[in-house]
Amino acid sequence: MTTIRFGTDGWRDIIADGFTVENVRIVAQAIASYTKEIGQQEQPVLVGHDTRFLGRRFAEEVAAVLTANDIRTYLVNEAAPTPAVAFGVKHFAASGAIMITASHNPPEYNGIKYIPEYAGPATPAITQRLEEWITETCQTKSVRTISLAEAKARKLLQVIVLRPHYEAHLRRMINMDVLQNSSLSVVVDAMHGAGMGYVSGFLSEVGVKNVGIREIPDAAFGGDLPEPNDQHLHLLKKEVVERQASLGLANDGDADRFGVVDRFGQYITPNEALVLLTYHLRKNRGLTGRIVRTVATTHLLDRMATHYGLELVETPVGFKYVGEEMRKGDVLIGGEESGGASILGHIPEKDGVLINLLLAEMCAYENKEIDQILRDIYEQFGELFHTRIDMKLPEKDQWVQQMIARPPALIGPYQVLEIQRVDGVKLLLEEGHWVLIRPSGTEPLVRIYCEATSATALQKLQDAIREWFLEINV
Repeated sequence: MTTIRFGTDGWRDIIADGFTVENVRIVAQAIASYTKEIGQQEQPVLVGHDTRFLGRRFAEEVAAVLTANDIRTYLVNEAAPTPAVAFGVKHFAASGAIMITASHNPPEYNGIKYIPEYAGPATPAITQRLEEWITETCQTKSVRTISLAEAKARKLLQVIVLRPHYEAHLRRMINMDVLQNSSLSVVVDAMHGAGMGYVSGFLSEVGVKNVGIREIPDAAFGGDLPEPNDQHLHLLKKEVVERQASLGLANDGDADRFGVVDRFGQYITPNEALVLLTYHLRKNRGLTGRIVRTVATTHLLDRMATHYGLELVETPVGFKYVGEEMRKGDVLIGGEESGGASILGHIPEKDGVLINLLLAEMCAYENKEIDQILRDIYEQFGELFHTRIDMKLPEKDQWVQQMIARPPALIGPYQVLEIQRVDGVKLLLEEGHWVLIRPSGTEPLVRIYCEATSATALQKLQDAIREWFLEINV
């Protein structure tokens, strides 16, 4: 049997290899045991799935195990975004939710994400306990299951309609009047995922001219990764330019991440989107609160926090750490450079649907194109340039260990002023540049994040890093 491990955001594996019906039942049993252990078996558990292959079947298998353990189960009636299912935990006063999704991973993957009662990512302590229950379940082979017909007869299983409740919440989070009076033209790319019709439907409801693309369910995601980054949004870029739209918005496979394209078909990075959102929430909405970012996210947020007199909190990589801060309260915005964010008044879970709608609201409020608003921000706060370099590790990764244990005093021509170890090793350099070296927890590679105050300085940082890497592979 494949070892079942929960990574940054749940367990993911290849369908019919590690991700099998047998293993899904084991994880479901472990979650059922955990639910009873914490004394929440009297509350229902939500079960949702996205558009991936066999998603409905796996969700039904989970429901069969939960109900066999006498846990009331609410099975969502259709493919749904992860943030919608997370919202459902709060709305239905559930003890938690199990989401069948592999998010932005390749089509051959599926996964399970456990969402506790606070409607955000499971903490490391919770995932560790789930893994302990998984180990025990495997050893004892104590998986319980009943038919769905029996579960319904025992009134333990109910199929629920979740979408209207989530959409009603979004209407409270978005300024409908501003959007209704706008002249926006938007292309929305669902990437064949569970966000189909959410952003485009909302915009149509308020009269914003828009067209949806890739809004047909496809477990193969059109042969591409359902990841809304610069590499996989070629179709959206093309449609925005050809239709002369003002904005392009995208979501990943389970719609917890966002992707943005400007009127020229240029990709707006998540770092830039977080800066835009912070600017909008503070300037146009007049909201305040802490700004929470991961260690790999742009320091332009730090400049904005200082200007606005707001506290800036840095967390390890992973939205679960951002979510922990949000649960403490008073967070204006929390986000990560990989395309996840949430805001004040929302659940402590990343939500690509909400973020896309907020970006459209911002453009309508400012009555400007998104690239023009970004330029306004740079004129006020200055511009920072960032990149991420992924390097495959050699058989012996002494370089990485050495860099983490004994970082150099210089990165290219820039002196190291401070060393931080919140997650990996982060080197703060002179002139406001920084480099983060962080080995991947799931792949044989090291991720190196760089940010600099000029494009020239960024290139010097990249050159220095590549030179080191070449030296260890000689």
